[in-house]
Amino acid sequence: MMISVNEYGLDVFEEMMDDADALKVGIEELDNGTTIIDAGVEEEGGFEAGLFVSRICMADLADLTFSSFGLGNLVVPAIEVTTDHPILACMASQFAGWRIKLKKFFGMGSGPARALSLNPRELYEKIMYTDDADEAVLVLESSKIPDEEVASEIAKACRVEPEDLYIAVVPTASVAGTVQISARVVETGIHKLETLGFDITSIKHAHGIVPISPIVGDDVKCMGSTNDCIIYCGRVYYAVDYDDVEGLKGYVKKVPSMNSKDYGKPFYITFKNAGFDFFKVDGAMFAPAEITVNELKSGRTFASGAINPEVLLQSFGIEIL
Repeated sequence: MMISVNEYGLDVFEEMMDDADALKVGIEELDNGTTIIDAGVEEEGGFEAGLFVSRICMADLADLTFSSFGLGNLVVPAIEVTTDHPILACMASQFAGWRIKLKKFFGMGSGPARALSLNPRELYEKIMYTDDADEAVLVLESSKIPDEEVASEIAKACRVEPEDLYIAVVPTASVAGTVQISARVVETGIHKLETLGFDITSIKHAHGIVPISPIVGDDVKCMGSTNDCIIYCGRVYYAVDYDDVEGLKGYVKKVPSMNSKDYGKPFYITFKNAGFDFFKVDGAMFAPAEITVNELKSGRTFASGAINPEVLLQSFGIEIL
């Protein structure tokens, strides 16, 4: 029996609704019946709300815990991600593979609902995953709450009724938003391996730790600092079952962000220099700083990359008094 990422995600969504006051989030039902959780648009949200949003993103198939990370002499909050279902949690669910654009609304869609809308289809074919749940659970990274028209389009794409659609909305420039972006550290490494041509279905277990960005400004500035957390200080560990051990070494070497020609300065500066056009930024940048891979059959372990706290301190704009 295949795990339904939407069923698992809905359990967390309902838990979040039950704890709405403690999590400082708002609940709204649109006229078409779609349920919205506001985790930082009009409501305050916070670290715990971000943790719940991250659990929804990963279909509750990962253990997520808060931790700390040393940047030189300073300590900043961090999140640790551990999963025995890395492909389901990260690629079938968490990966932000759905650009939702309708009239004046824009948001990046991630989480379980993607498995119903098949965004992107090739990925689901590659990992051989399907979900036939009757309810869809989506996380939208957006600074606006979607209206009925947007929700109806999303429901249609997921082949569910609007009243069976559940959306958690979290802006980039919010505390919950910074948490859920950092919680993508394991997924970022898997996605990088996939773009290199690695058979990601061989990844059996995964772990990562990454700092959480402070709020440094608007959504675009926070997009820079949150990406920098992964690019400059994201550390990932994968246990894989992969026959070609020599070939594996080549992949491990190519993963870290330091392989990018754009590496070495805060992402916001790189993005600004590219005229705020994502397609002009070297894709090799979107990767963790450091990777360790244990090949289970051979018992060999390879590591590559290094963290770079100096660039992250620069990105965060921390003023030492």
